[in-house]
Amino acid sequence: MLKRFLNWRNIYSTSLQHHRLNYFREMSTLGDKFKLPDKYKGSETTVWAEFIALALEHKPLNLGQGFPDFAAPEFVTDALAKCAKSDNPLIQQYSRGHGHLRLVNALSKVYSSKICREINPLTEIITTAGAYEALYCTILGHVTDGDEIILIEPFFDCYEPMVLAAGGTPVFIPLRPTKTDGTILSSDWQLDPEELEGLFNEKTKAILLNTPHNPLGKVFNLEELTMIADLCKKWNVLCISDEVYEWMVYEPSEHIRIATLPDMWERTITIGSAGKTFSVTGWKTGWAYGPSNLIHHLCVVHQNMLNSINTPTQEAIAMGLE
Repeated sequence: MLKRFLNWRNIYSTSLQHHRLNYFREMSTLGDKFKLPDKYKGSETTVWAEFIALALEHKPLNLGQGFPDFAAPEFVTDALAKCAKSDNPLIQQYSRGHGHLRLVNALSKVYSSKICREINPLTEIITTAGAYEALYCTILGHVTDGDEIILIEPFFDCYEPMVLAAGGTPVFIPLRPTKTDGTILSSDWQLDPEELEGLFNEKTKAILLNTPHNPLGKVFNLEELTMIADLCKKWNVLCISDEVYEWMVYEPSEHIRIATLPDMWERTITIGSAGKTFSVTGWKTGWAYGPSNLIHHLCVVHQNMLNSINTPTQEAIAMGLE
């Protein structure tokens, strides 16, 4: 009897080990099959998630991610409250996929005067889930494998992962201070013209410009923008202009939209943000404008990713712009 029990126990133990081995083999196979795609490797976390966790642990003065700690303008929040209780049932439903009509018309009026050309609200503007999505749609809609995208350092942390996800190759150039002692202003940080020119080649698809610049606060002047524009025209390169801080410019600086420079409208996509404009970052509403043939690519990506964004906030933002 004891011998039988020992034999049974050995058989059971062997069988259990066999099942365990099979289980771990299956888990290993599943893990390999369902691993994070290579194009997202290195992007598993963000600097914000890392810094916020450290700030919560050590309680320092947090100079990381910034947002207003004061109330948004009442005319905007009142507009949203009005939209939420609107008698028009359509305000609570899906809106036009590429942009709520009232908002794209309001944006057209604002930017047509700034760009000094009539912007078609139906074909040359798209609204997105924040400027973040506008940027992602721009990159996914224009970048293919092997394309080189020039990124000016330092840059917002999502720029590089977005380029990599699209199959592009980021090429870096730093802003360097022209002096290292005394008071250093944001305008003292500059690009080296020869270094920048050396990065442009047949593989260059786009340059990502951020002005006013985050995090330096630099506002690119006309001479600097002309240098970038001339290279874009020489090499037939797209300019992606992230201008979400366009309304936060103080004298003597002047915000110049690169799309207004000669022959740059047809090769520029400009990105804006309601969150930065009205201090409502949580509303996550942004936009992009440019020539219809370029904006079309954003529409293709957007309609297969989100289709449409929040209708009440679009209506409220339109009212704020009006």
